[in-house]
Amino acid sequence: MTPEVRRGHITRACELFNAGEYWLAHEALETVWRSIITDGDEAAAQVWQGLIQAAAALLHQRRGNAHGVAVVGRSALEKLAGPQRADVEVETVRFRDRLARALADEAPPPRLELRGGDGELNDR
Repeated sequence: MTPEVRRGHITRACELFNAGEYWLAHEALETVWRSIITDGDEAAAQVWQGLIQAAAALLHQRRGNAHGVAVVGRSALEKLAGPQRADVEVETVRFRDRLARALADEAPPPRLELRGGDGELNDR
C-alpha cells in the first residue's frame, strides 16, 4: 500500500469513527492493519488492532452488549497501552485514556485524530 493510499484509508477511518460509524471505521482500520501484518511489523499491527477493537467495543456499547464492551474493550486498552508510536498516524495516548472513560460510561466516545508528519495533531 502506498503512503498516499494508506493516508486515505486512515483519514476515512477517522471520519467514520468520529461520526459514530464504528462498524465502517472498523473495516477501514482493518484495511490498514492487514497491510501492516503483511509487512510483518507486529508492534505496529498490535496498535492498529487495538484501534479496530476500540471501534468494536464502542459498537457493542451502543448495542447494549456489556460483555462485548468488557472483553473487547479490555483487549483494545491493552493493545493501545504505552507511548505514542512514531509510525502510527493517529494519536493513541489521549485516545486510550478517553476510550477507557467512555467504556466506563464516564465520558463521551473519544475522537480518532490524525497526526501530522511532524507528530503533532492536525487541526480538523
